[in-house]
Amino acid sequence: MFLRIDRLQVALPQPKEADPNAAAAVQELLGGRFGEMSTLMNYMYQSFNFRGREGLRPYYDLIANIATEELGHIELVSATVNLLLTGATQPAPPDQAPLAAAASLRNTHHFIATAQTTLVGDSMGGSWRGDYVFSSGNLVLDLLHNFFLENGARLQKIRVYEMTRNPVAREMIGYLLVRGGVHALAYAKALESVTGVNVSKMLPIPNIENAKFPEARKYESQGVHRVLYRFSPEDYKDIARIWRGPAPTGDGELQVVDGPPAGGPIPVLPEVPEEFAPGLDPAEIAELAKKLAAS
Repeated sequence: MFLRIDRLQVALPQPKEADPNAAAAVQELLGGRFGEMSTLMNYMYQSFNFRGREGLRPYYDLIANIATEELGHIELVSATVNLLLTGATQPAPPDQAPLAAAASLRNTHHFIATAQTTLVGDSMGGSWRGDYVFSSGNLVLDLLHNFFLENGARLQKIRVYEMTRNPVAREMIGYLLVRGGVHALAYAKALESVTGVNVSKMLPIPNIENAKFPEARKYESQGVHRVLYRFSPEDYKDIARIWRGPAPTGDGELQVVDGPPAGGPIPVLPEVPEEFAPGLDPAEIAELAKKLAAS
């Protein structure tokens, strides 16, 4: 079961203007082959299908706990895309073609299918695919795949960062570079404890430190790169048997923190009348508010 908190994992800045082409690029980090949908569903299914859990509890706890954090990452990337799309068009009667500007944008699916919000797909509008999920049943192979997946995701985050100067997109990417680094290191440490191979010596992949990105450097200065959050009131405590010891950055010890990060508010998306979203006029909304208040 999951406990949901009505906050994002980190606060996002408010955009000064819409940036739908940046939104299209960021969409890849949600529903692309190496997007947050893939990290979530890989770890989720591996935790569902985990065999020998009682004898291998720390590894089960690690995969299940990171899967839960990935739920919040999907929400964070979605909020970023939605903020970047907000204000891309203006209300007008249908015969005045209020969505005309969208015809020349990179991802028209955002405007045709989802009323200027995220989709379960990539930067070109292609749907996320279930065969992106790898759950072999072999612990070492699954952990190795997860290590690969986190580093593939890191590479694509950096490439999207290089595509845009948008401060909303870069804030989100900076945070996820740090959190993805935590997950890559966690899987490396898990692999080392099983096989004796020091996989963490391969990090970072690609070979550029998070500190090179100002937004990521800010979170590292707060120690976020040393923390593995435990997303449960009582469970997944054995992650501390893997996530321990000195941080590779040499600036402190790895630490398990009980509970989620403080986070930030979820943006409130305005109505988009030209998209018929939510499709109720002000009088209807006022009437609904009265009914709900009276019930």
